[in-house]
Amino acid sequence: MVKQHPKFALVTGASKGVGRGIALGLAEDGWDVGVNYLRDKDGAESTASRICAVGQRSWVLQADVGDSEQVRSLFERLVELAGGIDLLVNNAGVQTWSPLLDLKESDWDRTIRTNLKGTFLCTQQAARLMRHTGGRIINIGSGANKAPLPNISDYCASKGGIQTFTVVAAVELGRYGITVNCVAPGTTEIERTRQEDPDYAGVWGPLTPLGRIGHVEDVANAVVFLAGAKADFITGQTLYVDGGLWSQVPWVYDT
Repeated sequence: MVKQHPKFALVTGASKGVGRGIALGLAEDGWDVGVNYLRDKDGAESTASRICAVGQRSWVLQADVGDSEQVRSLFERLVELAGGIDLLVNNAGVQTWSPLLDLKESDWDRTIRTNLKGTFLCTQQAARLMRHTGGRIINIGSGANKAPLPNISDYCASKGGIQTFTVVAAVELGRYGITVNCVAPGTTEIERTRQEDPDYAGVWGPLTPLGRIGHVEDVANAVVFLAGAKADFITGQTLYVDGGLWSQVPWVYDT
């Protein structure tokens, strides 16, 4: 019997929320997972402990994904620990809540640097390692990829950029056997969204065709699918995990 080569994934921003859910979903599917974080070391260690509890290996890796030197060092460390990388999930992200006319330049720069530049830097480093072996890259987008959501113009710009970057990367990297896709969650209940509105589920659930908001497991399931063998011929795509929310248009008649 041939021993299967361990599958190794890196999930950025995996100390909590959607990133943690993705990391745990991958672990349950048999992946060893590197847990990247910026500041929340305790949260990252908690994620890693839960990965180990299901029988997979995990490493906690601190790095600012918007800093090229830190990203380079992060991937050098991955090679030392795991020998390479089979899957990158670009999840790390920040959001500013501000009207466009009041948005600070520093907040715009921080959001674009983390969300969009971070996706570029990590993709570049991962693809350089994967180009001889193939691999998967999955970028985490948002309904803000295509919906003009007020008061988060910097976030919308970053996520729209991620969607377009996904397509370009898929075209360029396909020759190396690397697939690049985007998973775009809709309204998903995590710590941050509960802070936005204590009744987050009650507000958004009724507006969603499937009648509820999303959970981190919904997003994780989509990532696990795109990371698996059944998605071998899927690349350059965005999969909206939103219960149909962002497929709707305003409609004045009763249905």
